[in-house]
Amino acid sequence: MASFKKYRVDGKFSLAGIDPGETPFLEGNEDAQREALDALAIELDTLQNLLHAEGRRKLLLVLQGLDTSGKDGTIRWVFSRTSPLGVKVTAFKAPTEDERAHDFLWRCHAAAPRTGEITVWNRSHYEDVLVPVVEGTIDKDETRQRFAQINDFERLLTQTGTVIVKCMLHISKDEQRVRLQARIDEPGKQWKFALGDLEVRKKWDAYQQAYEKALAATSTDEAPWHVIPADSKRHRNLMIAQLLVKTLKGMKFSVPDADPALKGLIVE
Repeated sequence: MASFKKYRVDGKFSLAGIDPGETPFLEGNEDAQREALDALAIELDTLQNLLHAEGRRKLLLVLQGLDTSGKDGTIRWVFSRTSPLGVKVTAFKAPTEDERAHDFLWRCHAAAPRTGEITVWNRSHYEDVLVPVVEGTIDKDETRQRFAQINDFERLLTQTGTVIVKCMLHISKDEQRVRLQARIDEPGKQWKFALGDLEVRKKWDAYQQAYEKALAATSTDEAPWHVIPADSKRHRNLMIAQLLVKTLKGMKFSVPDADPALKGLIVE
């Protein structure tokens, strides 16, 4: 099995040092890869049941990435066998008027996972240290302050029983072009495309720099970042599924003992 060490943001970090086209977690032919993902999805369902049965902790998966990096696809495939009762997905859009009237973390705290639950954030509080930075609506001092507030917020979550897994879906500019063009050319995908996506694409380098700084500033022992090479959709899904299974197994769940009254009980 491939190692996650290279992809964990730790110490000196360069986003350009990770090739979006790498596929270290792909093994065997396509059929074997599909079978491996299906097996991981089933294992995730089993582990989620144990998380719920233990009733003490919860897991938060944060998915960040530029347009077309595959956040929706990751959720669809990685959790394809997990009971919808145990997984909650929150997609963070541009802040509403009410959300802008509060601090930038207000809407995120309300969406934090419940005990025994896996919660997935499709985009997250990190949008507030990416978009405003690139658009120049906050300065360096406020950006640093927000990094510190994010670290404090995530420390609060981890100290109250939340295990945080943060994944940046890293695609190349060429792969994004291919995926955007597919959205334009295929009628069934046109609903996914917005002209604003092209304006964001023009700021590609600025977003790469903003991501690099944000990841380096907020990858902590409590809530580390992993960069996921995502030009290959199947590789992206397998890598994240393996990371989640590894994380959940590492939690070493302690399921409550059975009620003694059940011993020898026969259902008539």
